[in-house]
Amino acid sequence: MGIDVGTAATRVVVAEFLKGEKIPKILGTGWSVSHGIRHGYVFKFEDAVKSIKKAVAEAENSSGVKIKRAVVSIGGITLSSQICLGTTVISRADSEVTSLDINKAIKESEKNLNLGNKKIIHIFPVSYKLDDKEVLGRPEGQRGLKLEVRTLFVTVSSQHLDDLLGAIAEAGVEPINEIASPIAAAEIALGEKQKMVGCALVNIGAETVSMAVFEDGMPIYVHAFNIGSTDITNDIALGLKIPLEEAESLKLGGTPDKYSKKKLDEIIDARFGDIFEYVENDLKKIKRNELLPAGIIFIGAGSAYSPLEKISKETLNLPSKIGASEMFGNAKTKLRDPAWFTALGLCLVSNDSASIGSPDNLPGFLKDIKNGLKSMFKQLKP
Repeated sequence: MGIDVGTAATRVVVAEFLKGEKIPKILGTGWSVSHGIRHGYVFKFEDAVKSIKKAVAEAENSSGVKIKRAVVSIGGITLSSQICLGTTVISRADSEVTSLDINKAIKESEKNLNLGNKKIIHIFPVSYKLDDKEVLGRPEGQRGLKLEVRTLFVTVSSQHLDDLLGAIAEAGVEPINEIASPIAAAEIALGEKQKMVGCALVNIGAETVSMAVFEDGMPIYVHAFNIGSTDITNDIALGLKIPLEEAESLKLGGTPDKYSKKKLDEIIDARFGDIFEYVENDLKKIKRNELLPAGIIFIGAGSAYSPLEKISKETLNLPSKIGASEMFGNAKTKLRDPAWFTALGLCLVSNDSASIGSPDNLPGFLKDIKNGLKSMFKQLKP
């Protein structure tokens, strides 16, 4: 089960993995208008609980499954990331790198992280150096004296995280894992080749836009911006002096019979220009502007604007397209809507016993115990 609590809507997906199948069978879905959520965080607890309960109840009715536990998406304006460097001296007498050395270097990089009032939700080792030389792949088993690791830490406000998990628990569902929303959505919207060569997944939500940049198969940057598709609705209402309901209809493609289509397009394009400016500035920070071969992939409810790809290509000078999923073949389903990709991605992640970038499971709970024991006994050998 995956629960995606957004500012505008709460979505729940119930899926089942049959033996030997990589693609899940969707048993049911639930949806409700979100209340008590602003910019991705809970500001009215009881209202948020009611919204979650409604979406969960609908998913239970459609699937015939009682939802007791679920994987939860984490987003909102406090979602961000930071890369820190950690170093350690190889502990074995024969200088062979073990998983204990890798984990120690990651722990050292965490000491250089300025957390403040935030919590870590993901840890991704981005790159390694052994004796100042770049390591291709994992360094385990190689020999050297000093190991360096560049680690990406994905963080979110402690208060916002606790409030969201508390609301879900109050709705009767136990959160068993927390996944950053763009990381979850990438499981559906991106292919391995796109992640390898370099791309950015941009989720345009109601009041926030989140972005995850991938390279060499790993996320190298995650951030959320305090802007969203609701700002476009507000701009249309102010610019054309019309009610919000009518402005929302025009944003979604309604015919502007009484208004100038040129003026409407100018209003919408200007706000998308602001969004792309945020994206461009962040790509410059990590030195990836105009350097992502797989380009920009847009998802989220705000990606439905038809000229979006054209504006993006002209502004960002990168290939751009609306995210799509091959999961359902030619079947007609609402889950093809990119607004559902985060909730769907949570189900794929939940099927993986090695949780994606979990701070408690590096690089996976069972794998670490196994490797840790092996390394411990290796180091006891002469």
